[in-house]
Amino acid sequence: MQHEILAPTPLLNRKGHVVEEGWARKPYFAYDRNAIKASSLRIKEWDYYAIVNQSKGYAVTATMSDLGFASLFALSYIDFARGACAQKDAITFLTLGKLGLSKTSREDSNVSWANDTLRFAFIKKGNQRHLMFGCPSLILPDGSVGLDVSISLTQEESLESLNIATSWKENRKAFYLNEKLNCMPVKGTIRRAFELEQLEDGDAWGVLDWGRGRWTYQNKWYWGSASGLIENIPFGFNIGYGFSDRSSASENVLFYNGKIHKLDEIIFHIPEKSYLEPWTFSSNDNRFNLAFKPAVDRSSSTNFLLIKSIQHQVFGWFSGIVVLDDGTELVLKDFLGFAEDVSNRW
Repeated sequence: MQHEILAPTPLLNRKGHVVEEGWARKPYFAYDRNAIKASSLRIKEWDYYAIVNQSKGYAVTATMSDLGFASLFALSYIDFARGACAQKDAITFLTLGKLGLSKTSREDSNVSWANDTLRFAFIKKGNQRHLMFGCPSLILPDGSVGLDVSISLTQEESLESLNIATSWKENRKAFYLNEKLNCMPVKGTIRRAFELEQLEDGDAWGVLDWGRGRWTYQNKWYWGSASGLIENIPFGFNIGYGFSDRSSASENVLFYNGKIHKLDEIIFHIPEKSYLEPWTFSSNDNRFNLAFKPAVDRSSSTNFLLIKSIQHQVFGWFSGIVVLDDGTELVLKDFLGFAEDVSNRW
């Protein structure tokens, strides 16, 4: 079942349950933090950006997240050719929603944070998302030191996004609200040590993972994403499962020229021996059949007994065939993106 929401709706009712579960092409679900039936220690809010330069073979990511009991901040630089990743992160405790992340993905907003080694600013104004983040002490894969990013992502009004609102069978007051906004063109500068790169049109493409929710204690999920050009037309995909009850809708879609093409169920076939061995992906509607050649496993592990997280975000090259709603086949050849396998207990 792929239940599509076609008009704006409150996210939660008076009981704290999702009013209408499903997916939408626009951010129709109205999020109200005060309607959540949970302690502020349990509410999770995050903005995650991934920028991939298809032609030059690198990616940068930035995260600001308020998980109630703590806020997490992270940036990374992924070098596909070298098969290496540089990352720096930080944590502050008991932020309880005070970080100030926006209540909608489309409203103008300004959120910033910094410490002695990291700095972040996410600014949304009109159809521009301006991101500034950096770490002067970050040792990059080529051995140079320092990363400074100042870029703008353009979000045209007509650009469709994948929006999903679901809950958990074991606790319907636990919910997942998420928007994946792919295929945003990127302009600006990236400084690596003393080298300054000016991004040109079509060089790099960005995705926003905008999420809000109250989760159950223990979860495992799979997620994959990519954005770029195919024959000079913006193309991307979002795939994922394993997180919450997806009987109302999957979050599997293709993005092509600003429009969504909905997919049904997709399975990640991950090698048991190593995340860096080749993967494959298959779908029950035979519209998403890709091979994945990993380059970098951006892995992390946190274990504070009651709080535990094991993450493998693997960056690499996708190749194969995907099929649009009208039956048109698109061929991907070494298309850069990522896929992840994450287990959390918190």
